[in-house]
Amino acid sequence: MRIAPDWTEYSVIATGDGEKLEKWGNLTLLRPDPQIIWRAEKPLRSYKGIDAVYERSATGGGRWVFKRPNVETEFVLHWRELTFSLKLMGFKHTGLFPEQAVNWDRMQKLIKGAGRKISVLNLFGYTGAASVACKSAGADVCHVDGAKAMVERAGENIRLSGIDSAGMRYIIDDCFKFCARELRRGRKYDAIILDPPSFGRGPNGEKWKIEEGISELVDLVARLLSDNPLFVCLNSYTTGLQPAVMANVLKLALPSDARIDSDEIGLPTQEGLILPQGCTAFAEFA
Repeated sequence: MRIAPDWTEYSVIATGDGEKLEKWGNLTLLRPDPQIIWRAEKPLRSYKGIDAVYERSATGGGRWVFKRPNVETEFVLHWRELTFSLKLMGFKHTGLFPEQAVNWDRMQKLIKGAGRKISVLNLFGYTGAASVACKSAGADVCHVDGAKAMVERAGENIRLSGIDSAGMRYIIDDCFKFCARELRRGRKYDAIILDPPSFGRGPNGEKWKIEEGISELVDLVARLLSDNPLFVCLNSYTTGLQPAVMANVLKLALPSDARIDSDEIGLPTQEGLILPQGCTAFAEFA
C-alpha cells in the first residue's frame, strides 16, 4: 500500500458503516465509500462539527445535505506549493482525489530529475491535479477531458497555483478520438497519465467499462510514447481490478525496458487505519 504524503489541510477523521468523515480545510464532510464495509467505532453522524453530508437517493445519485447555514460550497485546498479550486459537486465529489498525491509526488521527482524538457499527456485529466503537479515540476502538459467544466477548472488550478501557463494545452474531447488524431499527426509524448472512469457513456451513447476497454486504450496510448519515454501511470478505482492485472496490461503494451510496479494507494485515518482508495500501475523507463 502506498500512502499519500504531505497533506496538512486534508485528513480522514473516521470511517465505518459505508461512510468516511473527512476534513477539507475548514469543512468537515461525511461521504459514502463502498469499500468501507467495517463497523464504525462510534456512529459517524454523532461527531460534532459536520458541515455537510452526502445522502444517497434510493433512485440513484444523491445530494448534499447541509448541517449548518452558509456552508461554503466552493473553496480552495493546498498541497505543498499547489492550490486547488474545489466544489461540492454531484455524485459526492469535490473535484480532487487526495490519495493521488502519492503519484503527483513521484511524477514531480521523475520530471525534475530527467534533465530535459518533458512532454506529458494527461488523459481523463478531470480537474487537473496531476497536470498542475507535472507543470509545476517543469513539464509541458496536454490536459484532455470530455467535460468542459472540468477542463476549465484545470486551468483555474494552474492560475491559482501561480504557474506559468506556457506549454499547457487544454483539450475538450473524447480521449480515444484525441489519441487517434495525435497518432495521425505524428505527435509523441515522454510521459502519459491514464485515469479512466470505471464506467461511462460517450456523447453518442458509446459504453465504456474499464475491464473491457483498458487493454485497447493502453495499446493505443503506447504508440504515442516518444523514443525516450519517462513514465506511464495507470490508475483505477474499480475494486475488482487488482494491481497485478493493471501491471500485466502495461507489460504487454509497453516497450520491454519498462520497469513496472503496481500497488494499492490509500489514505491514513485518525483512527489508525489505512483506507484503500484504488490502485496504480506505474512504468518507468531506463
